[in-house]
Amino acid sequence: MSAHRPGGARAARLRFDGWIAGVGTASGTRLVLGHWPRSPFGPFSDVMVETPDGHRTLLAPTRRIADFIAGTYAFDEVRVVPVLVRVTGDHWSVDAGPQLGLRLTVGRRGLPGLLLRAVPGALAGLPSWTAVTDPLARVLLGTRTRGTAGGGRREWYGARDLRLITQATAALEGRDLGRLSPVEPAVRFGFGSTPRTPSLVRVTTTVGAAAPRRRTRHSAVTRHGSHAPPHQGDLS
Repeated sequence: MSAHRPGGARAARLRFDGWIAGVGTASGTRLVLGHWPRSPFGPFSDVMVETPDGHRTLLAPTRRIADFIAGTYAFDEVRVVPVLVRVTGDHWSVDAGPQLGLRLTVGRRGLPGLLLRAVPGALAGLPSWTAVTDPLARVLLGTRTRGTAGGGRREWYGARDLRLITQATAALEGRDLGRLSPVEPAVRFGFGSTPRTPSLVRVTTTVGAAAPRRRTRHSAVTRHGSHAPPHQGDLS
């Protein structure tokens, strides 16, 4: 999918369809799982981890996916490891290499979930719909559904369902992270966080890449005479 901008520049829009789960733990470590059955990279999952001291780690299954996610969000460390997700009814099992094991149980659908499901999926997935949902998400959930990401990109989160996570166990590098807790303080991977209450959100995420700049004689000389830094390695 792509979008046109004035002057003929084109900004690509990439669409990811899946689930985001956010949980806190008694240890203070917060985890955000992205599970994407449909994406420009094919099906994949990734996990973002923030420890109590603020260290942010991305666990992603391939270097290409890791680079994209780290170019969109902020991390202190990126690890490429297999990320396997198995869903059996209301139970989710996540294993990210030897670093992380996570087990989730999903509970009932509350009022926010019922309201989200009432919106037609085609409408909920439109970036323009976030103009309606963003003010509500800020007030009701303490989250945002639109904003500016890294690398000059923009993001739109089209939430389509929300269920509470009622049970969770997690171990990070063999250390038990303790009981399920609220996601606080808010994670700092990007412009928004997950809901404070541990939740599983069905979402269509659209990432708009920065439009290429037109080359001018001045800009061409500048690029020729300077050394551009390498692209930052970068999501579920």
